[in-house]
Amino acid sequence: MTSLFDLTGKTAIVTGSSRGIGRAIAEEFSAHGARVVITSRDAGNCEVVAQAIRDAGGEAIAIACNVGHEEQQRQLVEQTLAAWGRIDVLVCNAAANPYYGPFLDIPDAAYDKTMNVNLRSVMKLARLVVPDMQSRRDGSIIVTSSNGALRGSNELGTYNLSKIADVMLVKNLCVAYGKDNIRANAILPGLVKTDFARLLWEDQDMLNETLARTPLGRIAEPRDIAGIAVYLASAAGAWTSGQSFVIDGGSEAVE
Repeated sequence: MTSLFDLTGKTAIVTGSSRGIGRAIAEEFSAHGARVVITSRDAGNCEVVAQAIRDAGGEAIAIACNVGHEEQQRQLVEQTLAAWGRIDVLVCNAAANPYYGPFLDIPDAAYDKTMNVNLRSVMKLARLVVPDMQSRRDGSIIVTSSNGALRGSNELGTYNLSKIADVMLVKNLCVAYGKDNIRANAILPGLVKTDFARLLWEDQDMLNETLARTPLGRIAEPRDIAGIAVYLASAAGAWTSGQSFVIDGGSEAVE
C-alpha cells in the first residue's frame, strides 16, 4: 500500500530554500520522493543545497529567484516546467523583514518591501502555477506565515500584518480553486532557530520570554516545521484546504 505521505512523482518549488525552514522542507520533500526546486536569491547557495540532496539520492535543481521581481518569478516557473513538465506543489517560504521598530515609524520603502515579498509575491507565484495545476486537477499551495499573525506587535507590526494577510490569502485561494482540486494552506511557525529569526533567539531576554510561554520548553529547529509541509503536499492532506496550522511548541495554548 502506498504511504499517505509518499511524494514520488511530484515536483515541488520551495522558495527561500537555500537555508532554514525552506531547506528543511525541501529536504523532507526529497526524502519522501519528490523532485525539488531549490530557489532563493543566491544561486551558489541554492546549488549547494541541491547538490546535497542529489548526493543523498534525491532529485533537485537550483534556480535562483528573487521573489520580489516578477520576471524572475516567471523564469522560475518556466524553467521548472521545462525541466520536469509539471508543478505539483508550491511552497511560498521566502520572506522579508527589513524593519524592526515602532509600528507607525516604518519607512515607506521598508513597508513596501515587506508587503511585496511576503504577500504580493505569493499571489503572483500562485497565479503562475495555478494553470498547470488546473490542467491536472491537482495541486497544493503552502504559505509559510507566522504565529506572529495572531498577535499584535509594536516592533514587528508590519511583518505580522503581512503574515495575517497570508492567512486570508490561502482562504481566498481555497475558495477560488477548490473546484480544480487545488488546496491552499498556511503554516504559522513559532520562533525557529534560523538566520532569519536570529535577532529574536540570540537576545537572551527575548528567548527567555519565549521559552516561558512555550509548554514544550524549547524553540524549534527548522525540521520541526517540515513535517506539516509534507502532510499538506501529500495524499494525507488531500481534503485539507483553507487552513492555518500553528506549529509553535504549544505557546498559543498559554493565556
